[in-house]
Amino acid sequence: QVQLVESGGGLVQAGKSLRLTCAASGNIFSINTMGWYRQGPGNQRELVADVTSSGRTNYTDSVKGRFTISRDNAKNTVYLQMNSLKPEDTAVYYCSAQLRYIQVRLQTGDFWGRGTQVTVSS
Repeated sequence: QVQLVESGGGLVQAGKSLRLTCAASGNIFSINTMGWYRQGPGNQRELVADVTSSGRTNYTDSVKGRFTISRDNAKNTVYLQMNSLKPEDTAVYYCSAQLRYIQVRLQTGDFWGRGTQVTVSS
C-alpha cells in the first residue's frame, strides 16, 4: 500500500517561513511528478507547485519567487520551502504523486496525502 505523509505545517506570522515535507512509502517502483496543492477556506483545491523526476519545476503565479519545490528521489520525498508567507497562503496543503507501484503487478496511479494545515497570521 502506497502512502504519502506530509509534515511541517503550522501557524506563523506574515513574512516568516515554513518548510513542508512529504514522504512517499510502500511498494513504489518509480515516481514521476510530485507536487503540492492547497485548499483555502471556501476555495477549490489548486496547484501550488510540482516537480518532475528530472527536476523540472512548475509554480502557480502567486507563489513564484517565494516558494521553492525540491525533491530527493532516493528518499521518495518532496519539499516545499515557503518564504515571505502571506495571510492568503493560509490553507490545507496536500502532497500528490504520480507513480508506479507493485500490487500483484506493476500499476500506475495518483496518490494524495491527508494534508497539513498552514495558517499565516497578519
